Amino acid sequence: MSTDPVFHMISGGPRPVAPFSHAVETADGWVILTGQMPTDPDAPDAPLPEGIGAQTRRVMENLEIVLKGVGLELSHVVQCRCYLTEFERDYAAFNATYQSYFPQDRRPARTTVGVTALAVGALVEIDCLARRPG
Repeated sequence: MSTDPVFHMISGGPRPVAPFSHAVETADGWVILTGQMPTDPDAPDAPLPEGIGAQTRRVMENLEIVLKGVGLELSHVVQCRCYLTEFERDYAAFNATYQSYFPQDRRPARTTVGVTALAVGALVEIDCLARRPG
Protein backbone atom coordinates (compact mmCIF):
# COMPACT_ATOMS: atom_id res chain seq x y z
CA MET A 1 0.00 0.00 0.00
CA SER A 2 1.40 3.36 -1.01
CA THR A 3 1.90 5.98 1.65
CA ASP A 4 2.09 8.76 -0.91
CA PRO A 5 -0.74 11.31 -0.78
CA VAL A 6 -3.28 11.32 -3.59
CA PHE A 7 -3.95 14.69 -5.22
CA HIS A 8 -7.55 14.95 -6.45
CA MET A 9 -8.96 17.23 -9.13
CA ILE A 10 -12.71 16.66 -9.30
CA SER A 11 -14.29 16.46 -12.75
CA GLY A 12 -17.13 18.98 -12.80
CA GLY A 13 -15.80 20.61 -9.64
CA PRO A 14 -15.33 24.33 -9.14
CA ARG A 15 -12.69 25.88 -11.38
CA PRO A 16 -9.58 26.56 -9.27
CA VAL A 17 -8.85 30.24 -8.66
CA ALA A 18 -5.20 29.45 -7.83
CA PRO A 19 -2.73 26.57 -8.35
CA PHE A 20 -4.11 23.83 -6.07
CA SER A 21 -5.78 20.42 -5.94
CA HIS A 22 -9.43 20.22 -4.89
CA ALA A 23 -8.45 17.71 -2.20
CA VAL A 24 -5.44 15.80 -0.97
CA GLU A 25 -5.86 12.40 0.65
CA THR A 26 -3.43 10.64 2.95
CA ALA A 27 -2.96 6.87 3.07
CA ASP A 28 -4.62 6.69 6.50
CA GLY A 29 -7.93 8.19 5.33
CA TRP A 30 -7.62 11.91 5.99
CA VAL A 31 -8.93 14.12 3.19
CA ILE A 32 -8.00 17.81 3.20
CA LEU A 33 -10.24 20.01 1.05
CA THR A 34 -9.01 23.28 -0.40
CA GLY A 35 -11.04 26.32 0.58
CA GLN A 36 -14.00 26.74 -1.71
CA MET A 37 -15.30 29.99 -3.11
CA PRO A 38 -18.92 30.91 -3.94
CA THR A 39 -18.37 30.40 -7.67
CA ASP A 40 -20.74 28.35 -9.81
CA PRO A 41 -18.95 25.32 -11.32
CA ASP A 42 -21.34 25.45 -14.30
CA ALA A 43 -20.71 29.17 -14.91
CA PRO A 44 -17.36 30.04 -13.31
CA ASP A 45 -17.27 33.55 -14.77
CA ALA A 46 -20.80 34.46 -13.62
CA PRO A 47 -21.18 37.10 -10.91
CA LEU A 48 -21.04 35.75 -7.36
CA PRO A 49 -24.33 35.28 -5.52
CA GLU A 50 -25.39 38.36 -3.56
CA GLY A 51 -25.14 38.35 0.21
CA ILE A 52 -23.53 36.13 2.80
CA GLY A 53 -26.40 33.60 2.92
CA ALA A 54 -26.33 32.91 -0.82
CA GLN A 55 -22.53 32.83 -0.92
CA THR A 56 -22.38 30.45 2.05
CA ARG A 57 -24.86 28.10 0.35
CA ARG A 58 -22.78 28.10 -2.84
CA VAL A 59 -19.56 27.41 -0.90
CA MET A 60 -21.21 24.52 0.96
CA GLU A 61 -22.55 23.13 -2.33
CA ASN A 62 -19.03 23.33 -3.78
CA LEU A 63 -17.63 21.49 -0.77
CA GLU A 64 -20.29 18.81 -1.30
CA ILE A 65 -19.24 18.46 -4.97
CA VAL A 66 -15.61 17.94 -3.99
CA LEU A 67 -16.52 15.52 -1.20
CA LYS A 68 -18.77 13.53 -3.53
CA GLY A 69 -15.93 13.42 -6.05
CA VAL A 70 -13.82 11.48 -3.53
CA GLY A 71 -16.71 9.34 -2.32
CA LEU A 72 -17.50 11.28 0.87
CA GLU A 73 -20.24 13.54 2.25
CA LEU A 74 -20.50 16.44 4.70
CA SER A 75 -21.13 13.83 7.42
CA HIS A 76 -17.45 12.83 7.07
CA VAL A 77 -16.20 16.36 7.78
CA VAL A 78 -14.52 16.71 11.19
CA GLN A 79 -13.18 20.26 10.99
CA CYS A 80 -13.86 23.48 9.05
CA ARG A 81 -12.03 26.77 8.78
CA CYS A 82 -14.21 29.64 7.66
CA TYR A 83 -13.07 33.04 6.46
CA LEU A 84 -15.31 36.10 6.35
CA THR A 85 -14.40 39.48 4.86
CA GLU A 86 -17.15 41.29 6.80
CA PHE A 87 -16.95 39.37 10.07
CA GLU A 88 -19.03 41.59 12.35
CA ARG A 89 -21.69 42.28 9.74
CA ASP A 90 -22.02 38.72 8.41
CA TYR A 91 -21.19 36.37 11.31
CA ALA A 92 -24.76 35.76 12.53
CA ALA A 93 -26.22 35.31 9.03
CA PHE A 94 -23.29 33.07 8.07
CA ASN A 95 -23.93 30.86 11.11
CA ALA A 96 -27.64 30.62 10.33
CA THR A 97 -26.87 29.24 6.87
CA TYR A 98 -23.83 27.14 7.80
CA GLN A 99 -25.55 25.29 10.62
CA SER A 100 -28.30 24.06 8.30
CA TYR A 101 -25.76 21.73 6.63
CA PHE A 102 -24.91 19.73 9.76
CA PRO A 103 -27.10 17.93 12.31
CA GLN A 104 -26.87 19.61 15.72
CA ASP A 105 -25.19 16.54 17.23
CA ARG A 106 -22.66 16.14 14.36
CA ARG A 107 -21.19 19.60 13.84
CA PRO A 108 -17.49 19.67 12.89
CA ALA A 109 -14.93 21.48 14.97
CA ARG A 110 -14.66 24.97 13.51
CA THR A 111 -12.63 28.16 13.46
CA THR A 112 -13.99 31.33 11.86
CA VAL A 113 -11.63 34.16 11.03
CA GLY A 114 -12.21 37.69 9.79
CA VAL A 115 -9.95 38.54 6.85
CA THR A 116 -9.32 41.66 4.79
CA ALA A 117 -10.02 40.08 1.39
CA LEU A 118 -10.64 36.80 -0.42
CA ALA A 119 -10.08 35.66 -4.00
CA VAL A 120 -12.68 36.68 -6.60
CA GLY A 121 -14.11 39.30 -4.21
CA ALA A 122 -15.90 36.63 -2.16
CA LEU A 123 -17.46 37.31 1.25
CA VAL A 124 -16.76 33.76 2.48
CA GLU A 125 -14.41 30.84 1.94
CA ILE A 126 -14.47 27.50 3.77
CA ASP A 127 -11.92 24.70 3.81
CA CYS A 128 -12.30 21.45 5.69
CA LEU A 129 -10.81 18.20 6.87
CA ALA A 130 -12.71 14.94 6.39
CA ARG A 131 -12.01 11.39 7.47
CA ARG A 132 -12.87 8.20 5.62
CA PRO A 133 -14.90 5.78 7.74
CA GLY A 134 -13.25 2.60 8.84
